[in-house]
Amino acid sequence: MVKIGDIELCDFPLLLAPMEDVSDPPFRALCKEQGADVVYTEFISSEGLIRDAAKSVMKLDIYEKERPVGIQIFGANLDSMLKTIEIVEKSKPDIIDINFGCPVKKVVSKGAGAGILKYIDLMVSLTEAMVKHTHLPITVKTRLGWDHDSIQIVEVAERLQDVGCKAISIHGRTRAQMYKGDADWAPIAEVKNNQRMHIPVFGNGDITSPEKAMEMRDIYGLDGAMIGRASIGSPWFFKEVKHFFKTGEHLDSPTISERVEIARRHLKMAIDWKGDALGVLETRRHYTNYFKGIPHFKEYRLRMVTEFDPADVFAVFDEVLEKFGNTVIPDYR
Repeated sequence: MVKIGDIELCDFPLLLAPMEDVSDPPFRALCKEQGADVVYTEFISSEGLIRDAAKSVMKLDIYEKERPVGIQIFGANLDSMLKTIEIVEKSKPDIIDINFGCPVKKVVSKGAGAGILKYIDLMVSLTEAMVKHTHLPITVKTRLGWDHDSIQIVEVAERLQDVGCKAISIHGRTRAQMYKGDADWAPIAEVKNNQRMHIPVFGNGDITSPEKAMEMRDIYGLDGAMIGRASIGSPWFFKEVKHFFKTGEHLDSPTISERVEIARRHLKMAIDWKGDALGVLETRRHYTNYFKGIPHFKEYRLRMVTEFDPADVFAVFDEVLEKFGNTVIPDYR
């Protein structure tokens, strides 16, 4: 059994990664239903929260059916981060996660996200102050280092643990790599194999198949997998991994009717949460994967991502079900 603070999880839990404009309540709910053990919000700017910026505040919405759920925040100013904790606590998350890994320039340029990897002492002191400022478990998501020449993740993880961090998720790339090249899980395994480490060590990056998740568990010996891009438009990926762990066999690809039903529910929940306009816009990124592998589908996909009226999008779903309902989709990955 894996534990984050007092939160008990299964052996080798699957975590939904915090992803900007993806990990919102509708998508988190679907991933939870499909087997995600822990879900995280989109990352939230500490400066945006203390300014009461509408977009940041909306990201604090969490629901009972998501638990255990973590709210992820980012920033580099200690006062702002401590004020953010006080705001976040009102939403009653189970976990507060600090983003020390986002490689995007607009975040890094402010010394936040992966930008703090150049200032390890600050990274550790900020984490320590936040641990002392809340009763909730503080966890960290980070990368291997700033660049290949500055990788010291074993020492960094140990220091974060020593100041009270309750779990660490490590993306197997440096900031310099962004999302290019292959993720390197070996340094993450070194963190796990450090005899002084006793908190959970989760791996992240390039978990694109059930076999990859099993490799992370059985070859690299990590405590769990944080899954990001593979879940976009494929919330059932968590169920596929768990089925493979249990049986050694691949779960059948979702049927057309199952895909339509999930897409329909996703859109409905998004509209209920954000209204018609944003609900329609922010589910579009998922449709390519929802309907991946269906032959001669271009016309329908184009309409799904260009219609603005929810009724028109729902109508396309109905047409897809009617036209492709009996189509057998091969291994769509």
